[in-house]
Amino acid sequence: MSVSTTSTPVAIPSSLPLDAEPQQLPELEKRHLPSQLHETEEEPDKVNGLFVGKGEADTQRSPPFSSPRHKKSGSLRVNGASKQQKAPQLLVEDIHDKDGEHLTSLKLAFDDTPKPQRTQTELVSGRRAGASWDRSHIHFAPISVPFQRRLQTLMVLAHTLSIAIFLTAFFLFCAIPLFWPILFPYTIYVLLSAAPHSGTLSHRSPFLRSLPIWSLFASYFPARLHRSSRLEPTRKYIFGYHPHGIISHGAFATFATEACGFSTLFPGITNTLLTLDSNFRVPFYRDYALAMGLASVSRESCENILTKGGPNGEGMGRAITIVVGGARESLDAQPRSHLRLVLKRRKGFVKLAIRTGADLVPVLAFGENELYEQVTSDSHPLVHKFQLMVKKFMGFTIPLFHARGVFNYDVGLMPYRKPLNVVVGHPVKVVQARKGEKVDEAYVDEIHAAYVEELERIWEEWKDVFGVEKGVELRIVE
Repeated sequence: MSVSTTSTPVAIPSSLPLDAEPQQLPELEKRHLPSQLHETEEEPDKVNGLFVGKGEADTQRSPPFSSPRHKKSGSLRVNGASKQQKAPQLLVEDIHDKDGEHLTSLKLAFDDTPKPQRTQTELVSGRRAGASWDRSHIHFAPISVPFQRRLQTLMVLAHTLSIAIFLTAFFLFCAIPLFWPILFPYTIYVLLSAAPHSGTLSHRSPFLRSLPIWSLFASYFPARLHRSSRLEPTRKYIFGYHPHGIISHGAFATFATEACGFSTLFPGITNTLLTLDSNFRVPFYRDYALAMGLASVSRESCENILTKGGPNGEGMGRAITIVVGGARESLDAQPRSHLRLVLKRRKGFVKLAIRTGADLVPVLAFGENELYEQVTSDSHPLVHKFQLMVKKFMGFTIPLFHARGVFNYDVGLMPYRKPLNVVVGHPVKVVQARKGEKVDEAYVDEIHAAYVEELERIWEEWKDVFGVEKGVELRIVE
């Protein structure tokens, strides 16, 4: 059956309640209805004030319409503001079927104008649980990290905590009386041993230096070694490593292991990385350091290495690596800032080269200062003064630094994964002074100036290649 429907809105008095039910609607005056309603020959039947129609069987029926469900209106006042009540409209629907049956129905047409949105001042909410975790600055490592990267992290962690690990192991053995007969003479040997500065390198282990685990350590950053020219194996050399950084990871990866191929780039050169003499007084760790080819940075140790051993027994083909800036330079290891090298007054290594006849080789490590974040001296001047005081009286300092952790990328003592590119410059030729002759200060200044010039050449030539930020400068200080 096809049905046609037409709707006509009719205004009704405002006195009609908004929540009136259909059976409660009052009988409307004719002036409120369309003219076609009161022109019919027969008045439609009414039930409780509603217009109804009649079917073919002369039985009463209601027209098929669905009245929308209306919500009862609430209070006329919201937060102290009164609502303005609008007069509703009466909707008259005329329904015609195919048989000509004329049905009429009435219903209220409520205003569906969208209500104004609530402002933030109308409702105050408490904190959302878990919101602080969404805003957290700590980003945890995913579970699906490749196994090789996990091994790289493990090796760097082991190297970073190596002194603490060996020292803890020593005290654990001390807690077992069974080991006392061994530990007591061993401790005396550690205190009296001259191996760290004898220059014989008798404890050096090429096997340990060439283990594949050091490739994991170097590939963590990753670290790479680059040479500017070949070095003659018939000479002896002093490598000056810059900058110190926090822990000098680049120096260890390139000069204490074969992970970066030092012996391939510089065949015939036996290089020794130097560190503080106090490190060789730590039980168990000193044996590990000596096996890795490390030695004391004392003057006696340097001279012995460069004047003993080699094919001629006078140090030919020997080399040492000194981190020239030392602990003082570590306090200036700031990422994304100017590269400050403590070098202006550091001339002891130049005098050592003149006495031993070793050529000076500048080494610049791009990325060494990017591995850690550190408290700056400008923002914490008192902390900086305390660090300098510790350096003066104890020979080392304590940088306040942090980087990433083992399972997160923001907090911890693990270095960031930033590329390390260690560039070895051209050697600065040095004429050896006669034995017992005083070193000429003018010649020292000349060699020192040539060394700084070569260091600046490395910086200018390779800073753009190895990703140094624009505006960052190389500055020679102190």
